Amino acid sequence: MEPVGHANEAESEQDGQASEPEPGNASAGSPSQNDGAAAAGAGDGDRLAEAARYSQRLLNEGHERWEGDRCPICFLFIGLPVWEHATLNQCCMKTVCDGCILAAHQRGLNDRCPFCRTPHPSDDASALAMIQKRVRKRDAEAIYHLAGQYYLGQLGLTKDVPWAIELWTEAAELGSVEAHYQLGGAYYYGEGVEENQPRGIQHWQEAAMKGHAESRRFLGVAEVDNGVYELAVRHYMISAKMGYEDSLNNIKKMFMEGRATKTQYAEALRGYGNAVEEMKSHQREEAKRLGA
Repeated sequence: MEPVGHANEAESEQDGQASEPEPGNASAGSPSQNDGAAAAGAGDGDRLAEAARYSQRLLNEGHERWEGDRCPICFLFIGLPVWEHATLNQCCMKTVCDGCILAAHQRGLNDRCPFCRTPHPSDDASALAMIQKRVRKRDAEAIYHLAGQYYLGQLGLTKDVPWAIELWTEAAELGSVEAHYQLGGAYYYGEGVEENQPRGIQHWQEAAMKGHAESRRFLGVAEVDNGVYELAVRHYMISAKMGYEDSLNNIKKMFMEGRATKTQYAEALRGYGNAVEEMKSHQREEAKRLGA
């Protein structure tokens, strides 16, 4: 039987009946229709395969923290979250751990950056000038930091969330992992922009694959929101092994709820403990004791 053509389809519609395909044929379409369906199916298959490869890459990459989380003086990874254990210096955009700051103070460097020795800014205007100088050179971290000032309305700037989002976007395009993290939260939760959860997740994925612990944790949060608990545990596990206590607590909670196994929680606990030990130093412990 010949495949049904357009003319025969018109006749069938007039008769109120469609021609039946021969036994064993999946459809009664024309060769071009069948070829088109096959091409569409192949395209869908390619997209699914690509998505599967990306998902596997997402789980395989980013198990080691990104180098931006290291103190540039002692070269140890800084505790998480970084802002609780270190200070950003606007002069050079280097984030120095509390231990190295204490050591610098003990050497008499109280009024200078412990990394580049530039005098600390005396007021908001001079701090802003330092940041903007580096922004003009398209320093990704400076642009990221300036965005934060606009987002919060600090350093004498008028709060401007849309402009902050634009600056974070520029910083992310220039390679700022932290900017991807901030954009992830902004889009996923609709903070300052129209909510777009897939776009937010994409930013977290970009950062997570580069070793950003907080972004990895939020991928776990997103999977919990979607009810995909197995993937959530895997993301939390990666982040916990970087020394992120919030992720460890997430796994503990899932274990208590029966959504993570005792073995998984024990593995996360060991990995977390090892990471924390590797971040310790005498100077950091002293700074912690002194409340520095």
